[in-house]
Amino acid sequence: MIESIPLPTLDDPVDAPFWAGCRHGQLLIQHCADCGRAHHPPRAMCPHCRADAFVWRPAAGTGRLWSYAVPNPPLLPAFAALLPYVVGVVELDDHPGLRLVGALAAPGASAIGGVDPAQVGIGAPVAVHFIAVTDDTTLPCWTLSTPTPAAIPAGTPASREDLS
Repeated sequence: MIESIPLPTLDDPVDAPFWAGCRHGQLLIQHCADCGRAHHPPRAMCPHCRADAFVWRPAAGTGRLWSYAVPNPPLLPAFAALLPYVVGVVELDDHPGLRLVGALAAPGASAIGGVDPAQVGIGAPVAVHFIAVTDDTTLPCWTLSTPTPAAIPAGTPASREDLS
């Protein structure tokens, strides 16, 4: 049984720059050196042109909740202490169509969680917030920004067309 939060492998050559950026408080996105397109998660080969050369560029670190879930009960026992917590899929403002998964955290928090699921809605604006979970592992999490009328409250059925 897994009793601690699963952590990423930090020395994998494909995504090591992503995790190094997180450790330094910077959200880096992999871009193909040939076609220039961005993609996430990082890959050893560009999914668009099949090149194998990449550059890493900083992202603005803002976006909107594309989807989210409130796991209850948690999949792993290590997450039970965090209940309730919210996991979001965030579409980045400066990379339309590119989505990252991460936990939501309260502004200024040093741990995942602390967000009332009732305050979360599809389309809500978010900003990246880095949380150090070990001495060498920092996770990109998301904090809710000022709510806007475009955000759809939790429990409201909606389609993506409602967000335009």
